[in-house]
Parts: sequence; C-alpha cells; structure tokens
Amino acid sequence: MTLIGWFQIALFCAVVLALVKPLGAYMTRVFAGERTILSPVLVPIERGLYRAAGIDARHEQTWLGYGLAMLVFHALGFVSLYAILRLQDGLPLNPMGQAAVAPDLALNTAVSFVTNTNWQNYGGESTLSYLSQMLGLTPQNFLSAATGLALAVALTRGFARASSRTVGSFWVDLTRCTLYLLLPLCIGLTLFYVWQGMPQTLGASVDATTLEGARQTIAVGPVASQVAIKMLGTNGGGFFNANAAHPFENPTALANLVQMVTIFALGAAMTNVFGRMVGDERQGWAILAAMGVLFLAGVAVTYASEGAGSPVLNGLGFSAGNMEGKEIRFGIVASALFAVVTTAASCGAVNAMHDSLTALGGLIPMLNMQLGEIIVGGVGAGLYGMLVFVLVALFVAGLMVGRTPEYLGKKIEAKEVKMAMLAILCLPLMMLGLTALATVLPAGLAGPANAGPHGFSEILYAFTSAAANNGSAFGGLTGNTLFYNTTLALGMAVGRFMVIVPALAIAGSLAAKKTLPASAGTLPTHGGLFVGLLVGVILIVGGLTFFPALALGPVVEHLAGAAGQTFAAGG
Repeated sequence: MTLIGWFQIALFCAVVLALVKPLGAYMTRVFAGERTILSPVLVPIERGLYRAAGIDARHEQTWLGYGLAMLVFHALGFVSLYAILRLQDGLPLNPMGQAAVAPDLALNTAVSFVTNTNWQNYGGESTLSYLSQMLGLTPQNFLSAATGLALAVALTRGFARASSRTVGSFWVDLTRCTLYLLLPLCIGLTLFYVWQGMPQTLGASVDATTLEGARQTIAVGPVASQVAIKMLGTNGGGFFNANAAHPFENPTALANLVQMVTIFALGAAMTNVFGRMVGDERQGWAILAAMGVLFLAGVAVTYASEGAGSPVLNGLGFSAGNMEGKEIRFGIVASALFAVVTTAASCGAVNAMHDSLTALGGLIPMLNMQLGEIIVGGVGAGLYGMLVFVLVALFVAGLMVGRTPEYLGKKIEAKEVKMAMLAILCLPLMMLGLTALATVLPAGLAGPANAGPHGFSEILYAFTSAAANNGSAFGGLTGNTLFYNTTLALGMAVGRFMVIVPALAIAGSLAAKKTLPASAGTLPTHGGLFVGLLVGVILIVGGLTFFPALALGPVVEHLAGAAGQTFAAGG
C-alpha cells in the first residue's frame, strides 16, 4: 500500500460525498413531481407518454397494485428480450452475422438483464448483434435501474406517510426516473466517454495490420451509450467480453474514476432522498455512514491483500504486489477499489479478473454480495435492502430493552419483521442451496476450472453474484451450460423479486399506520450508537449465515497460500 494509493481512494470518496446532497435534492423533486430545471422540456413529453399509455398520473396504487404492475411490466420485458435474442440472426443491424442465441443462454441473458443482474454467460462482441445490444439489452438497463429507484421511493413513502392506503404509482415513478434522471445523465456521460476514446458507431468491425504484419479484426459498435447506463444504473453488463478491462470500455484513468463514481452516485444520493422525504436528513446520513463503514473496511482489506501479493511469489523474491489479472494502466489500487465498488453497489462490471485476486482480496467482493448488496447497493435496491436491515436492527434493540421498536414514528410489529426476514433469508437459500446442488451433481462439478477450495469458490461466487443481482464472476467458471444457465437464472429471479415483494408489503403496512410522537424510550436513529448497532446486525444476520461456506473457499485458500501451497486443476 502507498500514500498515492490511499489518495486515490480518498479522492473517489470525496467526489461521491460531494454529489450526495445536490443529486439527492434533485431526485427528491423529481419523485415529488415538482418543477426542475428540465421541466420546460420534459413535462410535455411526460404528459404525452401518459396519454399514449392511458395512465392517470394522479391515480396512486396500493402496495399490491404497485407490485403487480412491476411484475407484469418485467414479465413483458423478459418475453420481448428473449424473442430478440432468439430471432437475432433474422433481424437488422447485424453486420457481423451473429447467429441466434441458444434457448438456455437466451433465457439466462433475458432474466439477467430484466433483474438488473447482467450476468454474462456469453462473449458480448462475439455473440450479440448491434440490435440486440441497443434494442434488447440497453432498454432493460434503463428500466431495471428505474424500477429499483421507484421501489426505494415507494418504501420511503411508507415511512413518510401516515394513515395512507397507497404508496405511489409505479408507472409515474418509472417514467419520471427514466425521463428526468437516467436519460439526461446518460446523454452527458456518453458524450464524455466518446471524448475519452470509446467507440460509438454502427459500422462493422475494423480490420487492422499489427506491427508484426499480422491481420487483426477489431470489434467496435455503439459502446459508449451502453457503458453510460451500465455504470450509472449499476447494471454492469459489458459490450465486450472483457468488460471494463477492455480499452474500448475503459480507455483512460479518468474514465475509470468517472465509472466508479457513477456506480455509487445514485445509490449514495438515495440515502439523502430518504432523509428529505421523511423530514430528517440526519436519518439518511446515518444510513450512509453505516454503508461507508462497511465499504471502507472492505477497501482496506482488499487493497492490503492485493498490495501484499502472493506468499508463494513473495518467498521467491517477487514482492511488487499481486498484478495477476490486472491492467497495468490501472494498477493494484484502482483494480482493488473497482472490485470493492462494483460488488458493494450491485454493479458487476470489472476492470480486473476477480478469479486472480488473492484469497482475502476475493473474499471481500464475495462478502459484499452475501451481505445483501446493501453497501450502497444497486440503484434503489441498496436503500430498500438497507432499510430491511434497519427494521431488524430496531427489532433487536427492542428485544434488549423490552419495548416495541419504532422508527420514524412508526411501530415496527410482527408483520414488518416477518417480511424483513423473508427478504433477507431468500438470498442465502439461493446462494447456498444452489451452490450445494452444484457441488454434488456432475453437471455442476464440470463448471469450475480449478479443483479444491478455489473451485468451490468459483461455484459459490457465481450463485452469490446471481442471487445478489450483481453479475460479476470468478472467471474460472464455465457457466454457459444448460445446468448453470437455468440455475443461475433461478437465483437471479428469486434474488430480485423475493426481496422486492416483501419490501413493498412493508411499505404498504407502514403507510397505513399513524405516526406517533417520539418518547423518552425512543431509540435515536441518527447517531453513532445506531450506526454501530446497524453495522453489527448486518454483520451478524447477513454474515454468519455464510461463514461456513466461506471457510471452505477463500479462507482455506488464504491459509493454504500462507503455507506455500497452491491449488490447481486436478490437485
């Protein structure tokens, strides 16, 4: 570790914090339907969209109506994307003549992008046409991100409202989020990325002659526009198979910093939106502080582990840190920071090979996801996931002092706690249950490239990433098989919708309750004591579930590496 490295980390954190309040203020106005700087241009478009779709913007929905609208909308998105992928070879904008996507791979890919996971069992530039990228994947990048933000706002309304049967309109929230927030920001980001050197073209691949005289085909395409929303919407799906390690997806150090900032920007700002909507910004800062503690601890461990390098190589006199699987232009600190950011924020984009991280360096990205993707998390998803843990933390505090817990004037009773635990426990069910299945079936054991603990880590990481809707991978796993395409799709669907539905049920229950004034026994939820309690509950409830599995993977790898042993295929 170096002083310059810590300066880079501090610079990233400073930029993200500087964006929280202005973005939070703007987003609050958007979701409240108030006038913004873009209103003169976008309000007529918004009204036109409502008229075309037959939507009454004044009509709000109950939590059940909100949830059903969301599920139907995503079911239609899945069907349309699946059809585009299966019919790809007969559709236009396919200059490289890409074949139709196989049924099981199309299923996996469609579920992946509809759930904001963007797990990729395919090579982007070698599998999909320009039309599939632009008309199939990119719209889902926008809509799945907008859905996460909309659901976070719906849950926030549950805390903010009193004696109300409704939590907002899914159609209005989805439209405003896309029109006023995601599209304008992505237009600006696309232009920035083109300036930095990303391609944005519908032309076919370019043939080039190398310095040695060999012929090389260089894939290009509408890259910058997809990268903009893949990072801002914490989607993570790369136009190229190498994702953000590809020079056309991440051409410069400045582009790398901007991509990391955009991964965190909206998720961090949502904490400020929450504070503003409930009438106390300190509540949002307390949640962001809990996120920050977990994030900085993860960065410190990962950076330290990657900077220390492999014990085996260090013993041979190579002590420059672990550069395996990393781009020289980014180095250890930018790669380690990116790995923690992308797994803390449910993005899944990678600028280095996670399979080549040290054992402890790989543990932190895995643990980030296994905690439920609540360390900033996906856009919107991080906030409603964190609020679920807030309810559990308050329940624990209530048990310790012998009184009914309350939060922001709302009594937290049996129904809310049950829904919160349902949302939390569905993730380990998918992560550990599917991992167990894969480790006993021949079809599952055929996937990992390594034997021993690291092979187990590759399987565990895959199902962890799927259920957490992250999308990153230990690249050693061969996932494009019938077994992994179907099981990973199941994990992604359950990990997304079995968290969303209980969160909406909590929103509806809280919105219907009356607001009670704070009393002498009310636990303050905006100070250091509550932040510490929340972090502790997250680590206990979210972490202890997975430690037995972790001990069989990264921890064993670390202990074996320290003893000078290595695990390779067949040994």
